[in-house]
Amino acid sequence: MANEVVKSQGSSLWKDAWHRLSNNKPALVSLGILVVILLACFVGPFLPFVKSSTTINLANAVAEPSVTHWFGTDQLGRDLFSRVLNGGQVSLLVGLVATGVAVIIGVIYGSISGYVGGMVDSVMMRFVDILFALPFLVLVILFALVVDEPSSEFTTWIIDSTGWPRDRVAPITTLIPLFIAIGAIGWLTIARIVRAQVLNVKKLEFVEAAISLGLSRPRILFRHILPNVIGPIIIYTTLAVPGIMLLESVLSFLGLGVKPPNSSWGILIKEGADRMEISPYLLLFPSLFFATTLFALNFLGDGLRDALDPKSSKD
Repeated sequence: MANEVVKSQGSSLWKDAWHRLSNNKPALVSLGILVVILLACFVGPFLPFVKSSTTINLANAVAEPSVTHWFGTDQLGRDLFSRVLNGGQVSLLVGLVATGVAVIIGVIYGSISGYVGGMVDSVMMRFVDILFALPFLVLVILFALVVDEPSSEFTTWIIDSTGWPRDRVAPITTLIPLFIAIGAIGWLTIARIVRAQVLNVKKLEFVEAAISLGLSRPRILFRHILPNVIGPIIIYTTLAVPGIMLLESVLSFLGLGVKPPNSSWGILIKEGADRMEISPYLLLFPSLFFATTLFALNFLGDGLRDALDPKSSKD
């Protein structure tokens, strides 16, 4: 009688992670909500039935929600629904781009510190400790003020070089100081996380095997070590986006973030807070979009943390 050979199909980390994530209903619902919000903010303003967010109609100022204006109008008669969608573009872009800048800087800095070790690691981490001791919000404000003038010159240069209208160029280029300021200061936590992960991974056998083969340090670090710490990086990125969006809203609320006539959820919340006793819907709708996005990102981040945790038992 022939011996039966039982073949077992291998399972990768990402397949196991997706299996765990698919069983996490709050994370999946949050992912669906984020997709809907992203489509609404980046596709919605181009739909024909969505009104312009810049058209001023003082005769219809502070109108209550209706069939014509779903969320009502603001103090200048502009459609609040379209302003919320356009403000979402700015808030989400700031959250995603600034987080990307912070993650890139933090991953490179933390991985080099953890892999090289020794005196280099000590000096690099003491520098991080010094930056941690400084007031984060004050640093962001000062950094934004420093790069504000070069950003204005860059805007003028693009307009002169391409001939594009200012209303198309300025909404993007005026965000550059915010991207740089938040991203250049927000990398400290991810640097510590990556350093700790690299310190653990570089002691494993496959790293020793790569060293014995004579591979260069950069190749070992970026081709062998970093791919094995991508899970915590993804988790941190998902959880960092809400914090940076909240920081942008705080700066915009204080008048230090997005500049008028551009809008963000932070600016809309500020304008609504100034008139909440007279027109509460001016505060309600942007706050609802903002809070829903933050909750969805946090639930998704928690789900990814559980799914990518290598210590989780397989179902």
